Amino acid sequence: MTARNSDIEKAAGVLRAGGLVAFPTETVYGLGANAEDSAAVARVFQVKARPTSHPLIVHIGGAEQLGEWVEDVPATARLLAERFWPGPLTLVLRRGGRVSLDATGGLETVAVRVPDHPVALALLSAFGGGVAAPSANRFGSVSPTTANHVRVELGDAVDFVLDGGPCQVGVESTIVDATGEVPSVLRPGGVTREDLEAALGRRIAVHSTSRVRVPGQHPSHYAPRARVVLVEPEKVIAEAELAQEVGHQVGVLLPPSFSGAQVKAHAVVAVPGSMAAYARGLYGFLRELDQRGCDLIVASLPVEEGLGLAIANRLRRAAGPRPRE
Repeated sequence: MTARNSDIEKAAGVLRAGGLVAFPTETVYGLGANAEDSAAVARVFQVKARPTSHPLIVHIGGAEQLGEWVEDVPATARLLAERFWPGPLTLVLRRGGRVSLDATGGLETVAVRVPDHPVALALLSAFGGGVAAPSANRFGSVSPTTANHVRVELGDAVDFVLDGGPCQVGVESTIVDATGEVPSVLRPGGVTREDLEAALGRRIAVHSTSRVRVPGQHPSHYAPRARVVLVEPEKVIAEAELAQEVGHQVGVLLPPSFSGAQVKAHAVVAVPGSMAAYARGLYGFLRELDQRGCDLIVASLPVEEGLGLAIANRLRRAAGPRPRE
């Protein structure tokens, strides 16, 4: 789906007026505000119930604009921007004066990316500035990959929802700390570690925690209402059937190796064999199992290569410690 020009102009006007716009990217839908408007940025945190210490990503219209938002652009950051933008890669760099501390969670670093979606790029062009945007959902819950996901979860709290169809990558961007001499991955995502290493010509570390706060590192994140339990692939069916027998309404993310198997569970979703298809569908699968009334989801981690690393990261966060009732 391609949004009408009139909708894009309306969305840009909402941003200029200090409003919030949900918009599509190739990864997930974002909840956007003018990155230079502190009051608008504050509303993003309020609507999401997001801690103000968790920084937002500033979306810009092209790599040539990067220098307007950061203090300096190291050679490594420039190389990665030229190679992967537009695309699902976020660079963490020293904050420039144009971006407010409200958007960076009070940090002197800023996360920046150029989305690879025609509607997002058209919105950024029409708006003419940077859009600070996390995913358009309540803090910690499953990210939205369709406009309807946003409407169901956030409703009238969003001033305008710009519908650009379903997201094609389906998991958030890869976040790379490019502030020092040696870059590192702070969040696996749509650009794989292997692709980054090929571009840089060197190995790159992946950190589950870091000195730099970035989106998606909360212990419980990307989580459905149902509790998520992770087991070895060969134990998924047995674990699911046991939980069903003791009274749970069990949802199963069934590994490809067991495709077609009969499982005594409340709901079963067959995981695609393609990691790209799995990433694209992951959040939709979790939402579907919630909607079907599951209170427990049994899943296994894929092989942590390529997009499998990002999927495993999201499943681990979804299975993280639950907030106390």
